Amino acid sequence: MDTRLTDDERAFLLRLARQSIEAATQGMPPPELDLTQLTANLRAEGATFVTLTDARGELRGCIGALEAYQPLALDVREHAVAAALDDYRFQPVQADEVIRLHIEISRLTPPQPLNYDRPEELPERLRPGVDGVILRDGFRRATFLPQVWEKLPDAQTFLGHLCQKMGAAGDLWRRKLLSVEIYQVEEFQEEK
Repeated sequence: MDTRLTDDERAFLLRLARQSIEAATQGMPPPELDLTQLTANLRAEGATFVTLTDARGELRGCIGALEAYQPLALDVREHAVAAALDDYRFQPVQADEVIRLHIEISRLTPPQPLNYDRPEELPERLRPGVDGVILRDGFRRATFLPQVWEKLPDAQTFLGHLCQKMGAAGDLWRRKLLSVEIYQVEEFQEEK
């Protein structure tokens, strides 16, 4: 991520996410995008997560990509719809719910390997509030965005919950070396 997004680019992506969710919940196709009319940042490949919360601030959906494979605007459009309709943890968002949703977008830097020699070193190598973390153990993989540190500020607890999200025992990170990658995000959200 070479360049931070401008306020106008952020506002465009937030509008696009909301319009895409509105269309999808009504069974309509997503908004058309003419990439030639977009800024270089919005056309550049980008990886995003779109997070939806309800009026109480509770998670309602969160889906994204860890690595860029399409233009940023298309990535936001795709993951906004997926967060609303395809997050297996929740029932699909209904059209009458959309007005009460709050949208947050996280634009990810490319993940970088985090090397460590002993399990007890791992918590010390992480930067709470800064690093998003990807854990891998064989075919299993899970990630927490840096924003999750707000709810799980202790690195050991953070890692335990991330292991559980991966479908493993919460203490797996203590018992073996896992493949670990970190990334940072440029996070922005709708006004509350």
